[in-house]
Amino acid sequence: MAPPLLPLRDPAPMLAQSLREWGGRGDLWVFGYASLIWRPEFDHTEHRLARVHGWHRALKMWSRINRGTPECPGLVFALLSGGSCTGMVFRVPRRDAADVMARLWLREMVTAVYDPRWLPCQTARGPVRALAFTLSRRSPSYTGELDAAHYRQIFSDSCGRFGTTLDYARQTFDSLRRHGIHDHALQRLLSHADGDLRVAPGRQPPRSGL
Repeated sequence: MAPPLLPLRDPAPMLAQSLREWGGRGDLWVFGYASLIWRPEFDHTEHRLARVHGWHRALKMWSRINRGTPECPGLVFALLSGGSCTGMVFRVPRRDAADVMARLWLREMVTAVYDPRWLPCQTARGPVRALAFTLSRRSPSYTGELDAAHYRQIFSDSCGRFGTTLDYARQTFDSLRRHGIHDHALQRLLSHADGDLRVAPGRQPPRSGL
């Protein structure tokens, strides 16, 4: 059995820093761009479609626990710099914010791979400042560019404690589409495993106007 993966950094001071940056003066907003959209695992009073500029959703982060193993790594999504990303912002009441952030750290920051950032998010009801989990291209968990054959191998073989990379990517694609968000890059990736994922005529959801 492979030894447990150790954190790259200590997540505790990163949580403390993020709490200080939040400041506690209002409700907490959290930006979801992948599994947080379809499995947030925290109570919230409101959610909105939102667009972030300067960052994009990418299936380019190695997963050796949740969607793969050290011997057969899988992939999960991250926010990488450049472009833009449409996702969902969730509003958490101020009284619950510290508890929700601690739970998010247990979920997203076990190995402290992500760089938490407070990003301006544009919504139909005005801008909000939301916590988002981003990834540096200098991180050892960043995959770099993978070719089609590598994605096919990962989609075929990689499975972790929460299931396969392929199921995770499909669930994210389907959830985005249900919210009117069409991610063409993700559709192209899934075509390596599924063939043609084009939606039948007349069933294509509208692209988000955000």
